[in-house]
Amino acid sequence: MLHLYTDSSPNGFKATIALEELSLAYQLHHVRIDEGDHRKPEFLALNPYGRIPVLMDTEKGVQLFESAAILLYLADKTGELLAPKGPTRWEAIKWLQFHASSLGPLLGQRVHFTLFADTPIPLAQERYQRLTEEAFQVLDQTLLDRPYLAGDDYSIADIAHFGWLHIARIIQFDFSHHRYLSEWFERVAARPAVRKGVTLPAPATGA
Repeated sequence: MLHLYTDSSPNGFKATIALEELSLAYQLHHVRIDEGDHRKPEFLALNPYGRIPVLMDTEKGVQLFESAAILLYLADKTGELLAPKGPTRWEAIKWLQFHASSLGPLLGQRVHFTLFADTPIPLAQERYQRLTEEAFQVLDQTLLDRPYLAGDDYSIADIAHFGWLHIARIIQFDFSHHRYLSEWFERVAARPAVRKGVTLPAPATGA
């Protein structure tokens, strides 16, 4: 049995989308961050860093945190959403890592300094707006001549990026001026598993 511990967040949506895409049976555990569930001892036993999502595969004895690791595990477990070998496989892994090391953290900082910082810091707001815009431009140019980030096939790289870009849309971090990125977003958003995944365990509100 797969157990997913998550909340309505960009990183959490990556896991729920992947599980829905793969039609895997799993038990969903709602970790309510706004109520401090992620700081309780029982959750810290799963992830000592106190971050969602966490995936447990009790049949295989595997316990994972970090959304990129979870995506790789699910792709490896099923043989889907990631080419088994060759350049396309590494193209997907490359863009997965780009998200994990660049776009995701940059958007996270932009969200913090724009929406949640106790005291506005204009230099930080400008910095992360500029850096996320540069990352959007990189994605836009990559998608100019391909439907998905790794090429012709939808992969875990697309799922990873969609989680955060879904939130960016909700909180009005506009990227509509990037034509190819916007077309990719609409293409991914139309998938039934994606539409369901971003409602689990509840839709995000941006608050």
